[in-house]
Amino acid sequence: MNENIIAYLLAYLIGAIPFGLIFGMIYGKTNIAKEGSHSIGATNVLRVLKEKDPKLAKKVALYTVIFDALKGIVPILVAKFAFDLSEQTLWTMGVLSVVGHCFSPYLKFEGGKGIATGAGVLAYFLPIELICALVVWFLVAKVLKISSLASLFALLTLVITSFIFDYDMPVINTHAPVFIIAFIVFYKHIPNIKRLILGDEKRVI
Repeated sequence: MNENIIAYLLAYLIGAIPFGLIFGMIYGKTNIAKEGSHSIGATNVLRVLKEKDPKLAKKVALYTVIFDALKGIVPILVAKFAFDLSEQTLWTMGVLSVVGHCFSPYLKFEGGKGIATGAGVLAYFLPIELICALVVWFLVAKVLKISSLASLFALLTLVITSFIFDYDMPVINTHAPVFIIAFIVFYKHIPNIKRLILGDEKRVI
């Protein structure tokens, strides 16, 4: 089998690992996929477990963020430095990692919002843009205390700064992967956007 196809398949399957669900079951004895927003991401982990043990909730949410980010960047690093795969292949792997997280075959193609996994992917490709996005996320979260709104502002910041700092997008010469990742994340946030419009979105941070 072609090594690129193997890399794509592994990126998708690793990205699909529902760490939030796994950690929620191990540490909180709770199936977060059936509670709260039903998302497997850190925000829902925090929201659901906070009702039982706030201190534990923060710890498990942190574990979820770290491992969700790692599953985005580690396959790319291995593919690059162990197998010297092309930049185009690495970008495709990154997109598939986010697709896997958001539409996991282990969860009947449900999943998380893609923020942490997308951040892991972009930490490799666009570190300056990611830093800008994280700063915006922190500021919006600090002021408004709404995770989804902070994530959407951070996403917009990342897309805009990608044109400022990497207008020509080295090697691949296209912003298509960034737009695909942004679209997936935006799509997964549509329920949050509806709640924001209605004023029903809960504060969790």
